[in-house]
Amino acid sequence: MRRSTQAQKAARLNAAHALLAEGMEMSDAATALARSYALSRRQAYRYLEEARTLAGPVAEREEPVALTVKLPASQVEQLRAHAGAHEVTISSVVSRAIAAYLAPGSPRG
Repeated sequence: MRRSTQAQKAARLNAAHALLAEGMEMSDAATALARSYALSRRQAYRYLEEARTLAGPVAEREEPVALTVKLPASQVEQLRAHAGAHEVTISSVVSRAIAAYLAPGSPRG
C-alpha cells in the first residue's frame, strides 16, 4: 500500500480537526473519517489523535506536477549554484520565481 501524499494528509487532518471542533465523539469521528476517506478505523484514529494537537487547520498544498523546461547551460549552472548556496531545491527556487513573476501587481504578472 502506498503512502498518502502531503496534500492528502493535510485534507484528512483538516477533516479530522473539523469533526473534533464540532464536538463529535472520537469513535463517531473515526467512523465518519474512515468512511469519507476509505481509511481503516485505526488510521482514522491516528489522524484524529494528530488533529487534537493542532491549534487550527493546516495549510493544504497542491500536488506538484513535473514540468520539463529547456534553459541555456549558463542559467542552469547559476540556478544550481543559487539553490546550493541557499540550501534549497532547484524546484523551490523555480517555483518562487514563477510565483513572483505571476503575482498580481508585478510588472509582468
